[in-house]
Amino acid sequence: MKRKIRLLAYNVRSLWNVGSFFRTCDAFNVEKIYLTGYTGTPPRKEITKTALGAEETVPWEHAEDPIDVVTKLKADGWSIVPLELTADAVDLTTFTPHEKMCVVVGHELSGVPQEILDVAQSVIKIPMLGKKESLNVAVAAGIALHYLRNR
Repeated sequence: MKRKIRLLAYNVRSLWNVGSFFRTCDAFNVEKIYLTGYTGTPPRKEITKTALGAEETVPWEHAEDPIDVVTKLKADGWSIVPLELTADAVDLTTFTPHEKMCVVVGHELSGVPQEILDVAQSVIKIPMLGKKESLNVAVAAGIALHYLRNR
């Protein structure tokens, strides 16, 4: 069975990051994007400029409350896998991907809310080798999606 991957973005302010999510999700055959909270949605010129048309080909939906989305996904057999820096986060390079995963990314500064972390099957993190502790949310999503698709 081919691994199924979806992406949920919560309260991502930058429309350029949202556009990048679309383009990256197209590249890695992510089957759907959930834009939640105040994350911007198409049509917006900033999204289109970065997505280069992927916002027209990658299925997406908007929901105010991400908890409603993750609750339904979990009930339908999807593993909820936030990308976040927590004490118990599993290094992406040692994580064994699930067959049906929804990767969750959060606000550029405050991250994924605790309510989502509480229902997650696993929390993953990208190993950082430099002085900074984190990456831009769209870059981090791209790295994680590439790894999860190709592992």
